[in-house]
Amino acid sequence: MKLNELADEAGVSLSTVSKVLNGRSDVAAATRSRVESILDRHGYQRRTGPVGRSTLVELVFPDLDTVWAMEIIRGVENVARENGLSVVVTESGTRHSPAPDWIAGVLRRRPVGVVLVFSDLAEESKVQLRSRAIPFVVVDPAGDPAPDVPSVGSANWSGGLQATRHLIELGHSRIAAITGPDDMMCSHARLDGFRSAMNTAGLPVDESLVAYGDFHVDGGRENARAMLSAPDRPTAIFAGSDLQALGVLDAARSLGIAVPAELSVVGYDDLQLAQWSSPALTTVHQPLTRMAEEAARIVISLAAAEPESTPRMDLATRLVVRDSTAPVGGAPV
Repeated sequence: MKLNELADEAGVSLSTVSKVLNGRSDVAAATRSRVESILDRHGYQRRTGPVGRSTLVELVFPDLDTVWAMEIIRGVENVARENGLSVVVTESGTRHSPAPDWIAGVLRRRPVGVVLVFSDLAEESKVQLRSRAIPFVVVDPAGDPAPDVPSVGSANWSGGLQATRHLIELGHSRIAAITGPDDMMCSHARLDGFRSAMNTAGLPVDESLVAYGDFHVDGGRENARAMLSAPDRPTAIFAGSDLQALGVLDAARSLGIAVPAELSVVGYDDLQLAQWSSPALTTVHQPLTRMAEEAARIVISLAAAEPESTPRMDLATRLVVRDSTAPVGGAPV
């Protein structure tokens, strides 16, 4: 029987069932008694602590087929190793949440904790994890997690601002932006940073030079090709990820446009491949490995003790200048 059905039977909200399962004190005695009676009848147990838990930290991705994912895996493994733990990696669902059948597996494995690369979790999944004393944290959330969900992200707005200011300082005024998917909060935050830098400098934003991509090479290539084929093409492009920036470089190459002499390009993430691209990519360093390390530390800490508040953390970004940017019509700086 699902927990929302139990809540309906008890005549209470799902959050009240969660509070009873977690031993919270802010539930009326009569309500607690009614909920516990129904929970007992259906075989649900109250939170009892970490007895019988494995030595695993579970890391869950919507997509493992990216260089970006390896940075997250590395960070979680670093902290797990320090704590004598192992990491199990699962691919499930979309970028917004794991597939519904994922929760059954994690409850069987009973890990020390779960690190999720998603926007959020379904309410019932949260209740089930909490009822088994399995803490969880979201790293680099695609959306805005609920207030009761611990998370570790980065300063996406600041990163977009830094990238665009760099191009403006080089004298560029016709600047394009290719951000990520329209349904991801980080895509909008990076684009908002771009718009803020342009507005502060008194430069107009040409909406024909603003596009939503997919954070992958193809999204950067296709959008850049359209922009660079226009009569009044941009002199600089801010791509919302390094992979999209590689697509921009490929599009410029195919059109015979020299980078950075005729087009400056800035990426985002600072993956290892950024320094080996041709030319080496100017990009915004997003501390992915450290973000994953902090997420793993939080989840291990939560497994050891009840938190007084929900941990939320946004790490700073910084611009890394390489060879793909230059003054308008000039040489690399």
